[in-house]
Amino acid sequence: MSRRRSGSGIATTFAVTGIGMTAMSRRSGRSVQAQACEAAAAACVDAGVAPDDVDSVIPLGGYLTTEDLIAGIGLPDSVYDATPGPGGNAPVASVRLAEVMIAGGAARHVLAVVAKNGASEARIADRVTALPGQEFRRQLERPQGWTSPAEWYAMLCRRYMIEHGITKDHLAAVALAAYDFAQSNPRAMMNGRPLTRAMYDASPMIAEPYQLYDCCQETDGAVAVLLSAVDAIDRTERAVPVLGASTARPQSPDDLSGRENWELIGLHTAAPIAFERAGVGPDDMSAAMVYDCFTFELIHQLEAAGFCPPGEGGPFVASGAIARGGRLPVNTHGGLLAEGHMSGMGHIVEAVRQLRGEAGANQLDDPRHIAVTGWGDWGDGSLVVLGSPARGRAA
Repeated sequence: MSRRRSGSGIATTFAVTGIGMTAMSRRSGRSVQAQACEAAAAACVDAGVAPDDVDSVIPLGGYLTTEDLIAGIGLPDSVYDATPGPGGNAPVASVRLAEVMIAGGAARHVLAVVAKNGASEARIADRVTALPGQEFRRQLERPQGWTSPAEWYAMLCRRYMIEHGITKDHLAAVALAAYDFAQSNPRAMMNGRPLTRAMYDASPMIAEPYQLYDCCQETDGAVAVLLSAVDAIDRTERAVPVLGASTARPQSPDDLSGRENWELIGLHTAAPIAFERAGVGPDDMSAAMVYDCFTFELIHQLEAAGFCPPGEGGPFVASGAIARGGRLPVNTHGGLLAEGHMSGMGHIVEAVRQLRGEAGANQLDDPRHIAVTGWGDWGDGSLVVLGSPARGRAA
């Protein structure tokens, strides 16, 4: 993607122009398709783009097809579509995919949509059967009772505790920060349900060391993001430029238990590439939206993306750096832990709201760059750097 830098900012070739989101809930009482169409239509309205001007679609989550959106909101029947790999890495990876579509001339407006009834219908125990490497799951892990993401990722966390001194105090700091932000986000599932350290400590054990509040929500809902070529944008004052994006997989991406180095994930490869493309680095970020399926994975990704040195993620979060008023606020909407689990697409929406100045009570003071990470399956990772609309117009 061509990009040029100057003293006043960065010019880019595509941007986020529209966002849409349904309510987050445990019992939507609605079909996945209906929720997807609501979010997708809202994203088009937000961008000022008619559905029949959308020429590419990226349906995500595993429960939605392009055909649902063609019929539901009136997309053209000639629309081009593509889908990245499954899991929580897909929403941020879809930004990179949209970049390829736009740069290659296949699209001018790309609509990426996540939709699922992840609490009332497709619970996590059902969804894991779609993950790669099922032969390892069936023959090695399930006979030992190792059947859910909490168990797999708890192993990663426990190993890191032994190697790098991560403690329950560090995990609690992540959960408390997320729930605090959720209290001033009316869209969050945990809004009105504040978390104290005593509550955290007293919560049930899920998979040691993960207790209840170390784990993300299971959620019904839908989120949509519209990405557009710069020369197709009318509302430039609200378009959030995509400055750099990249995605990568870890070693042995279909298997976790046999991996040589459990600490290395796709984000270790993707983050430096995305920052280089953006012409900025971790220290230039006003905030970060980090995929937080479990509390430790947020710490893990802070290190992998370069926000703190390896092994120092625990003290970093315990210092208050990621909390309200910290030097790197993280997940100012509450994240997967407290707003809702839309596979990380809500993290992109929150970054856009912050950069537009539309984040309400959680609005940061003049954010300029925000990084969003994705995490999927056994360590797929991605990162996108978004800039403020004013910087996107600079040339």
